[in-house]
Amino acid sequence: MQRERLSSRLGFILLSAGCAIGIGNVWKFPYMVGQNGGGAFVLLYLFFLLVMGIPVMTIEFSLGRASQKSPVRLYQALAPKGSKWYLHGYVAMAGNYIIMMFYTTVAGWMLQYFVKTAKGTFTGLDVQQVEQAYDQMCADPVGMVLFMAIVVILGFFICSFSLQGGLERVTKYMMLALLALMLILAVHSCTLGGAKEGLTFYLKPDLGKMMDVGIGNVVMGAMTQAFFTLSLGMGGMAIFGSYIDKKHALLGESINVALLDTFVAVVSGLIIFPACFTYNVEAGAGPKLIFVTLPNVFNHMQGGRLWGALFFVFMSFAALSTVLAVFENILACCRDLFGWSRKKACLINCILMLILSLPCALGFNVLSGIHPMGGTSTFLDLEDFLVSNLILPIGSLIFLLFSVSKRGWGWENFLAEANAGKGPKVKNWMRGYMTYVLPFLFIVIFIMGIIPLFQK
Repeated sequence: MQRERLSSRLGFILLSAGCAIGIGNVWKFPYMVGQNGGGAFVLLYLFFLLVMGIPVMTIEFSLGRASQKSPVRLYQALAPKGSKWYLHGYVAMAGNYIIMMFYTTVAGWMLQYFVKTAKGTFTGLDVQQVEQAYDQMCADPVGMVLFMAIVVILGFFICSFSLQGGLERVTKYMMLALLALMLILAVHSCTLGGAKEGLTFYLKPDLGKMMDVGIGNVVMGAMTQAFFTLSLGMGGMAIFGSYIDKKHALLGESINVALLDTFVAVVSGLIIFPACFTYNVEAGAGPKLIFVTLPNVFNHMQGGRLWGALFFVFMSFAALSTVLAVFENILACCRDLFGWSRKKACLINCILMLILSLPCALGFNVLSGIHPMGGTSTFLDLEDFLVSNLILPIGSLIFLLFSVSKRGWGWENFLAEANAGKGPKVKNWMRGYMTYVLPFLFIVIFIMGIIPLFQK
């Protein structure tokens, strides 16, 4: 089967960035900054993105380009005969399914909020009523399943066209529109009355606030956020690596994608914090910041209905960019495994994903009595835990060890592939860092991620 190709370098960068850019950037990053003392957290986040995220992204791109396969088949192409590395390929494939089992529901929330904001549903509501509107949305099984289904069907419909004619074309326009929307919203926020206080909180490091939260907690929060924001460990970047030529070295491409990802995360803070300080909203409001806090902000804002609708269009684009990228991963794995055509793989996976996404969509209403992790936990909590705390850190560690170990692909092979083409190169002195220091950091993240299980 002829390997499909992306038509341009821009398409590759925007697609890869689309996979990385998602709700984690524009939802989780701002509230993590708010909870962890502002500017000091941002600096630590950027540091860990540089020392952890970019090296592993370079590895994933290299594995994909060298093997010309999806994650489920790349080890068979690159690993020594008789080794068991290929088992991770199936785990990576499963991870793509699991993340979409809850991400499609959250993407559906963004679409719902766009519709509600554009219709003026939140206009005139007080703080308590906006919170009730969020609870009512979650409690409505029909609405939750409907918008989840729209995301799934739309995603696979776009992916059912050729790689260039469907996924690449739509993602290019959507990502460019997302970036333009962000800049418009950020410029508007910076004209608000509380912009100076908001930007000071966001961008000025404050060691006092770090001490209050606990330096260890802030460092750990920045490390995990930098790691998870790039969606590494499931082969998301490997698949796009398999669609590109050898004109450009892969460290430079990783830097470009990380810069775009960071730009979106940082600018989302420029949108949110000036508004929070203008309208006396708690900057560290946590996960509720997007769904409860911001509709209140838009209610008080001149032309708030328009700005709110634009904001949730931007949120929907961010969510859909990830959905499309991960769906492409799933399709590539199925086509490599079973030899299906693109359209057949889309049809089968569309039906499968609609079924697999139901527990999360119904977990807030019909299935709300089931708590898979105890307490008040939902199916979303379980699925998010499996991906974020197990599959991503363990997967990144395996990709890393496979690329530096003589029993795997090996450093020399990785170096040759990563450095093929023009642009910044991986240096030989990085070998010790990537062989010993990086694995240690991933083990720390994994241990910190599972500690909450034993504290219940």
